[in-house]
Amino acid sequence: MRILLDESLPRRLRGEITGHSLKTVAEMGWSAFDNGELIRRAADHFDVFLTADQNLQFQQNLRNLPLTVVVLVARTNRLEKLRPLMPQLLARLSNLQANTLVRIGNQE
Repeated sequence: MRILLDESLPRRLRGEITGHSLKTVAEMGWSAFDNGELIRRAADHFDVFLTADQNLQFQQNLRNLPLTVVVLVARTNRLEKLRPLMPQLLARLSNLQANTLVRIGNQE
């Protein structure tokens, strides 16, 4: 699975996501783009856009894009709060469908 890691998540999270090809927004040189342009570019190169931006689903029409957006939901975006979500993320990655938004974590 080809995964793009959003700037809202710590880069060190990449060490927790094994068995997949992962790039950060910064590595792609896309830091200056707004969410709409970022997702359009990601759709051409990645299967999954991994973010902590819980408002993304309200800002973008995700049904028109051929990728899955996965939102990690935790109290903070710190690695120690996100790490417990990794088993669920890794389990879900194998059966994600394009054009969907998946929330993983605390749903409160």
